[in-house]
Amino acid sequence: MFPFTFRELNVLKEEKFSLVELVHHFFTETKEAGICSFEDFQVVFIFDGLDECRLPLDFHKTTILTDPRKSTSVDVLLINLIRGKLFPSAHLWITTRPAAANQIPPDCVGMVTEVRGFTDPQKEEYFRKRFRDEEQASRIISHIKTSRSLHIMCHIPVFCWITATVLEDVLETREGGQLPKTLTEMYIHFLVVQAKVKKVKYDGGAETDPHWSPESMKMMESLGKLAFDQLQKGNLIFYESDLTECGIDIRAASVYSGVFTQIFKEERGLYQDKYDGGAETDPHWSPESRKMMESLGKLAFDQLQKGNLIFYESDLTECGIDIRAASVYSGVFTQIFKEERGLYQDKVFCFIHLSVQEFLAALHVHLTFINSGLNLLEEQQTTGFWWPFQFMLWFKPFPEKINLYQSAVNKALQSPNGHLDLFLRFLLGLSLQTNQTLLRGLLTQTGSSSQTNQETVQYIKEKLSENLSAEKSINLFHCLNELNDRSLVEEIQQSLRSGSLSTDKLSPALWSALVFILLSSEEDLDVFDLQKYSASEEALLRLLPVVKASNKALLSSCNLSEEGCKDLLSVVSSQSCSLRELDLSTNSLNDSAVKLLSAAVESPQVKLNILRLNVCELLAENCEAVSSMLSSQSSTLTELDLSIRNVQDSGVKLLSAGLQRLNCELNTLRSDQLTFCFLK
Repeated sequence: MFPFTFRELNVLKEEKFSLVELVHHFFTETKEAGICSFEDFQVVFIFDGLDECRLPLDFHKTTILTDPRKSTSVDVLLINLIRGKLFPSAHLWITTRPAAANQIPPDCVGMVTEVRGFTDPQKEEYFRKRFRDEEQASRIISHIKTSRSLHIMCHIPVFCWITATVLEDVLETREGGQLPKTLTEMYIHFLVVQAKVKKVKYDGGAETDPHWSPESMKMMESLGKLAFDQLQKGNLIFYESDLTECGIDIRAASVYSGVFTQIFKEERGLYQDKYDGGAETDPHWSPESRKMMESLGKLAFDQLQKGNLIFYESDLTECGIDIRAASVYSGVFTQIFKEERGLYQDKVFCFIHLSVQEFLAALHVHLTFINSGLNLLEEQQTTGFWWPFQFMLWFKPFPEKINLYQSAVNKALQSPNGHLDLFLRFLLGLSLQTNQTLLRGLLTQTGSSSQTNQETVQYIKEKLSENLSAEKSINLFHCLNELNDRSLVEEIQQSLRSGSLSTDKLSPALWSALVFILLSSEEDLDVFDLQKYSASEEALLRLLPVVKASNKALLSSCNLSEEGCKDLLSVVSSQSCSLRELDLSTNSLNDSAVKLLSAAVESPQVKLNILRLNVCELLAENCEAVSSMLSSQSSTLTELDLSIRNVQDSGVKLLSAGLQRLNCELNTLRSDQLTFCFLK
């Protein structure tokens, strides 16, 4: 077994290795043992952190390589290994965040496993263990349940930690005050907590002293730029060069203590976290802290645009962060010293979670806009007239300000993998006066126009009327929530409560609102019954995201066409589909639809256990497709209900043959005609 991390492989981007040389390079004991061929061994390669990969993995334009002794670039080596060209008998296990999984072509994937986050009971268990005071724990749990966006995010363990850190501080320092309800409010409070920790712990200040010094603010600006640049690039980790580009001096790491986490990577992949946690009271922003936050925001934005999740020293330097002072960023930033196996001493950096990078990136875009009038989301900037009217512009709904938010909406919708979704929610949340008030001291100018916010809300509603994917529509509703607009959701909820919902009159935006409500419901999506809304194919297609999230879908009598069947099966075949029971009874599926359905059930991605059908006429060739489905090794069907008329003898024989094959796992088959045949 040979475990690799993409963080280690990234630094070999410009070098060339053969597969044998690469193994020898990382596992010197194989070279010392004289092992130069691995064909006689059962070999497993583990590649950890595909989402942190900075290698150009182009599966469509890569030279085929079959010789494990021939040297080439690391990316070509990996592609041929994944495609099975280089070492066909080897087994590969690649770990990644879901957003990066589509980098690997589906035909190269044999099996997908998912490490899930906290379940609802586990969320509650976490907070009860975190807060020993039962009354305090109950209040926090109750508050989180009232905010669906917070409750949903709490399936991520690190978000539970962030939430606990914030709510503990708010309850201790502002007793009786309002608790944060939106993601933006939560992350603003989190930022404030880290600034207070830095001021008290590292600067020797008092709890009531201003925490945002000019130096800290400058550093935060640099980090914000790094976050944004690397977010756009899709980078989660950063190297020294990334920091250098953002103007971050990596030699001044101690300056960032209290706002960054410094983690030393030791042998066997163990980490020593130097962050002490904890929270002080009363948020203030000293000039030093403001500088630091500006640096952090720049870092977040730069790397977000690049799609980078890890950063190197150059990334920090570009954002003005002195890596000698990286420990100052404890709680927000992670510094990793590559000491494992003594291969590299390169410093690798990343935020404690992608959502922190996305928040700081949004903060950087916001700060840049109000300070200089520069819209970082537009390629061409026009700022010549800005400074004389900067103050007026911030308090009036000039087109430039409206364009900032509209361009952010457009850019997020254009993202193929949704990597700017949270960034958009944070940016819109920062436009509210109430949230800007929480950042007094960091924001030298505050102000908000209700007209600007209303125009942004209206623009989002117009987008919801377009033909958007379910994921993009749902995120836009989260954006409306950050803007405190729940009009569409409340309209649907009122209709549902009164029993007067008429799907015939629903606009596309209201259809999206219905999907959002159903997916955000506190009730588990165990059974979805289409009849409750409308027994039509249009309603089914609109509500496919709900089908995808349900365990059981009752879709009888919806006049499902062949095209509708294709759309349904596309959802059922997706890796994240939860469906286990599908009822398509009293739908007159044609021959092509039956073949499509049979082929889908044979797919390893489909996990259906129960399938109910009503086929008016099952031709012999379709019986063959169903027979193949029954005996497929990857089929998980245990119960099949076939209400069939006019089955020819040849068709019955084919179905019977499928049932008798060893691979058939079916326990129950319902059909009067076939039962009679078996009894014979």
